[in-house]
Amino acid sequence: MMRRLLTPLVLLALLLGGPAHAAIEAYEFDNVRDEQRFHELADELRCLVCQNQSIAESNADLAKDLRREVYEMIQEGKSNEEIVEFLVARYGDFVRYRPPVQPTTYLLWAGPMILLAIGLLVLVVVVRRRAGEKTDDALSEEERKRLEGALSEIEEGKE
Repeated sequence: MMRRLLTPLVLLALLLGGPAHAAIEAYEFDNVRDEQRFHELADELRCLVCQNQSIAESNADLAKDLRREVYEMIQEGKSNEEIVEFLVARYGDFVRYRPPVQPTTYLLWAGPMILLAIGLLVLVVVVRRRAGEKTDDALSEEERKRLEGALSEIEEGKE
């Protein structure tokens, strides 16, 4: 009886204990400035296989490789610009969260403003059209007489 209960518990512990033993990346830096640079770069660079995560947030293998590569370049004494240029040359501007303004990214930068302008233009056109429409809510003379007659009949019925 005890063995039947113990076996599933041991299996469950083994299954759940796997992530706890996963390797945790720990990089050692010569100074605090390099460590800060590493964290800034890791936050600014996009994981290429994840859904909108930085390489600092992602646990994907590619993100781990990119973090290691950034660490090694910092240890080699490369500047932030050199590191970013290397990664852009290798993976394209998509690796940046804030790509530069250049002909290939004009639509990316101007797109939201263009969509907003189109939306406002449509709103103005629709409002002006509705304001310009004449609504003939006035009653004709014949309708007014019928209404007065119906109201007087109702009042006579109350008395």
